[in-house]
Amino acid sequence: MSAKKVVLLFLKVVVLISLIVTTCVSVKPSNRAKCLNTIKEVNRKGPYIGLITVFPPEERAFFATQAFKPHPTHPFVDLAGRRFRVGKINGKKVIYVRCGVGMVNGAAATQQMVDFFDVNGIVHFGIAGNVNNSMYIGDVSIPQQFAHTGLWDWLNPNATLDPSYVAHLDLNSYNVPKSWDGSNLLGRLGYNSEQFFSESGTPNTAQPLLWAQVSNHWLQVAANLEGMALEQCVNSSLCLKEKPKLVVGLRGSTANIFVDNAAYRAFLFQTFQVSSVDMESSAVVMTSLSNGLPVIVIRGLSDIAGRQSGPNDIQIFGSLAARNAAEAVVQFIKKL
Repeated sequence: MSAKKVVLLFLKVVVLISLIVTTCVSVKPSNRAKCLNTIKEVNRKGPYIGLITVFPPEERAFFATQAFKPHPTHPFVDLAGRRFRVGKINGKKVIYVRCGVGMVNGAAATQQMVDFFDVNGIVHFGIAGNVNNSMYIGDVSIPQQFAHTGLWDWLNPNATLDPSYVAHLDLNSYNVPKSWDGSNLLGRLGYNSEQFFSESGTPNTAQPLLWAQVSNHWLQVAANLEGMALEQCVNSSLCLKEKPKLVVGLRGSTANIFVDNAAYRAFLFQTFQVSSVDMESSAVVMTSLSNGLPVIVIRGLSDIAGRQSGPNDIQIFGSLAARNAAEAVVQFIKKL
C-alpha cells in the first residue's frame, strides 16, 4: 500500500472516530471518553427495551406511574442533546428517551437508541388526535399499521394525477359555496408512498411503502390489555362522559402536521381509514423496522382533531390521555 493510501485511510478512521465520539455531548475529550465508557458499561447489562415518548407532558405522565426505577450507578447518558435514561420497569431492563416533536426527531432518537444501546425492541408512546367517530377522548389506540400522510406533491388545478399516487386531495372540492364554479388556485395534493430501506433488503435500494406494519407478535401481547382500567377523570371536578377503552389493531396516520381541521380530519378517515393522527409514530416504526427490530406504538387520544366547535381539547384532556397511554405502556412491559 502506498504512503498516500495509508494517509487517506488514517484520515478516514480519524473522521469516523470523531463522528462517534462527538455524539456524546461534551466539550472536553475526557468527558466524551467517559460517556462512551458509560455506554459500554450499560450495554454489558443488556439487552434493553427501548422506550420513546415525545414531549414533556407525556414524560411527566410516564414518570408519574412510578414504575420506572433508575439504574443505581448509570441512571442516564446524554447524547446529542437527548437524555437516555437507564432503568427497569417491573424487573424488565429499559432505556427511555424523549425524542421531541416531529418525524425528524422521532427517527433521529430511534436511530440513536439502536446505534448506541443494546436494545431488542422499541415501544413508542404518547398522545394523538382522534379521527374516528367510534373512538373517544381518553381511549388508547395500539394501531397495527401507520402511513406517512405528509409526503405529497402540491399540484396545479389542472395537473394530471400520477398513477403512483396512493391518494389525492382535490382542494376545489372544499370551495364555499359549493355552487361556485371557479377553480381553487391551491389545486390538488397527490399523496406518495414512503421509500423504505431495510437491513433485510437489497443495500441502497428502497421499496415503496404506504403502510408500516407494527410487529405482529407484540400486537398479540398487547391484545391482552384490552379491557384494562383507564382513567376517566382529569381531576375531581372534570370527567369524561364515556369510560375510556383500549383498542388494538386500528390504523394510524403520521405527518409533520398538527391536525385541527374537521374537513381534513374527515378526508384522512375516509381516504386512509385511520383512527389516530400524530407527528412521530410512522418515523419511529419505519426506523425500527429498517433496523430489524420489533416495534409497537401506544397512543392516548387527547382531542378530536378539529371536529369540536371551540378550542382544541388537547389543553384540557391531554394530560389524561398521556396518563392512560403511560399506564398501558407499563402494563404492556409487564406482559412481555
